Amino acid sequence: MTQFEVQLQADVLVIGGGPSGAWAAITAAKEGAKVVLVDKGYCGTSGATAPSGTGLWYVNPTEHEREEAMKSREALGGYLADRGWMKRVLDRTYANTNQIAAWGYPFPLDETGTSHRKSLQGPEYMKLMRKQVQKAGVRILDHSPALELLADEHGVAGATGINNQTKGAWRVDAASVVIATGGCAFLSKALGTNVLTGDGYLLAAEAGANLSGMEFSTAYSLAPAFSPVTKSAFYTWATFYYEDGSVIEGAGSQRGRSVIAKTLLTQPVYAKIDKADEVVKKAMRQAQPNFFLSFDRLGIDPFTQKFPVTLRFEGTVRGTGGIHIIDETCATEVAGLYAAGDAATRELICGGFTGGGSHNAAWAMSSGYFSGEAAAKYAQKLGVAAANRNAKGLSEATGVPKQATTSSDAVDTYEVIKAVQAEVFPYDRNWFRTGEGMEDSLGRLDRLWNELKQGVQASDGNIVRVREAAAMTATARWMFTSGLLRTETRGMHRREDFPKIDLNQKYRIISGGLDTRWAKPLVERSEEANILREAVV
Repeated sequence: MTQFEVQLQADVLVIGGGPSGAWAAITAAKEGAKVVLVDKGYCGTSGATAPSGTGLWYVNPTEHEREEAMKSREALGGYLADRGWMKRVLDRTYANTNQIAAWGYPFPLDETGTSHRKSLQGPEYMKLMRKQVQKAGVRILDHSPALELLADEHGVAGATGINNQTKGAWRVDAASVVIATGGCAFLSKALGTNVLTGDGYLLAAEAGANLSGMEFSTAYSLAPAFSPVTKSAFYTWATFYYEDGSVIEGAGSQRGRSVIAKTLLTQPVYAKIDKADEVVKKAMRQAQPNFFLSFDRLGIDPFTQKFPVTLRFEGTVRGTGGIHIIDETCATEVAGLYAAGDAATRELICGGFTGGGSHNAAWAMSSGYFSGEAAAKYAQKLGVAAANRNAKGLSEATGVPKQATTSSDAVDTYEVIKAVQAEVFPYDRNWFRTGEGMEDSLGRLDRLWNELKQGVQASDGNIVRVREAAAMTATARWMFTSGLLRTETRGMHRREDFPKIDLNQKYRIISGGLDTRWAKPLVERSEEANILREAVV
């Protein structure tokens, strides 16, 4: 029987300490709930938002401005976004951003004294959010990744995990759980994504929740080949070159990423941010100082000298797929389980095209608020009986390992992760998708899944990697299973064998399953009922 170093009871457990987790915890606490927040890293500094600046979908509440904001991404997203959700997120983002200002966030002022609230600096934002989480009375467990959910016949009932520093186990019994663990970037070394390995997807799937939009996971961001910084807006002012110094035609166009990806398959690509004037250069350094750190250390002037670039995979962090939510509270199909931020699907406001920074940041604060509020109300409905449910961990039932094996014959976490990366990183497998290619990848991933189910070694001593390896394998399988079913090109999902959009496939695709993976179209016939049209892959 596991001995727990820390054992707590709460109304609401929030898993993840990024912006969505922080908003969920603050909101649940303000509803009167007793809240515990656990974070794999240190709440306030870990995750994709904390180390960098981000745009924000902050739009004044005028009919014209809101209409323009909603129209701006609809076509790019393949018309899969939902205007009802867009309006709710715009409203909540407007209110929450103004709340941040009231808390003291230093939004810049123009010469007339007007506060500009369309972007946030991650370090200042998340430092403020941690302070507010603590002020709300939330108990924070830092460096404490969740390894499995607890559940009984009535639904989820908390989670267990480990403290990465003390190696002691923890258990939190809770009436409801919000998963806010972020997306999955498959340890690609993109800035801030080292903790984003799809853990929340696996936790949710083990409980019986589904995923949605996992085919929209082909997010590759431009980055200097020598840097993890994937903030790509600055490349609007760039020219791209072959090694011999000649210009790569079309690389700077709307479809430029595909041109760059095709070129990178056979040769290096270089960039120079040579279209920026002095005013823009100064603004860039103020907006994203960390973008320039690697250049300055290497003595490279990106405005006058060519530098090598790559397309770094960010998967569902900058994609739109994630845990399927069934209503406006961000609830999943599982009683007491909610999802927020990048852990949840963002198709509702982005469709099939990346939410980038602005939409994802708005979604994080809005879905965090919605889920925290709902999780608190759900816990209050259960009452005091929720603390005595005798809930059990779900990993034993699913057979997905949560600790390392001592068997020398078992596969190592390092081998599992490298094998998964070999399927999702290459442009010719994941950017330029084909049915045959995805079938081949799924064959290898299925064999890998069956192998890791027999036990996984952790030769580096990092037992958290056992769950991360399983989560990344599962995530890749859901991605390609959904991608196979969508036989068209829509949003960021590109099929070389189906290069056009199919008007008959204007639906979302949900997926799930552990040993037996599946995907189905979600055909929405009314607000009251969603009818699943069987199409198991």
